[in-house]
Amino acid sequence: MRSRLLLGLALLSTGLLAGAFGYGAANLVPTFNAVPIEMRLGFHAELMKMNGITMQATMAASALSTLALAASVRGRARRQAGAAGLLTVASFLITRFGNVPINGRIKAWAATTAPPDHARILHRWELFNDARTGTAVLAFVLLIAIALTPSRAPSTNA
Repeated sequence: MRSRLLLGLALLSTGLLAGAFGYGAANLVPTFNAVPIEMRLGFHAELMKMNGITMQATMAASALSTLALAASVRGRARRQAGAAGLLTVASFLITRFGNVPINGRIKAWAATTAPPDHARILHRWELFNDARTGTAVLAFVLLIAIALTPSRAPSTNA
């Protein structure tokens, strides 16, 4: 029963993480690129204020629940849940050491002006965003596979 609850929590939190990053990659980034740079910078800076709390909490819940699930199951489900946990940790690390420093620059640019090489830096932010989106989606897919494969179901643990 505990493993099933952990699987539910892991699916929920990792699904929210993958969905939020996926929405951003599919909708926000193209919109950022379609508006004037001043508008993008102001909106991006405000959005990151809101995301700072919600996305950090979602990444933490996802990582903790998937790693707890991995500890409570056996066999292939353990490996899949462990991999999902590591992928969510990777999403956090990519965000923390890739996106967040650039977000700080964007915040400063929003208050002043973007430097001449801003397009290159924003492209780097988008590459980090694509990477963290990919790791979050893959983690979610691994958890779905656990949930949908009866022989791998968490209730088979000892």
